Amino acid sequence: MLKTTVYLDASEYRRLKTLAREAGRAPAELIREAVSEYAKRHGHRRLPTSLGAGRGSAEDAGARAEELLAGFGRS
Repeated sequence: MLKTTVYLDASEYRRLKTLAREAGRAPAELIREAVSEYAKRHGHRRLPTSLGAGRGSAEDAGARAEELLAGFGRS
């Protein structure tokens, strides 16, 4: 775990302390939880660069699946 500093105004700090006390948890724990939730909602995953790199259409691949996979995994 890494340490960082977060600046809060006085009213935010008091509210955080109240919420933590009511929940029986440490203020830092609530902040970690909030950052984690924010990252889940607003973070985005990078798609693999190979995604969509092939030619043809999804219909084409689906119709020709057996043909396209013939010999797959053989040397």
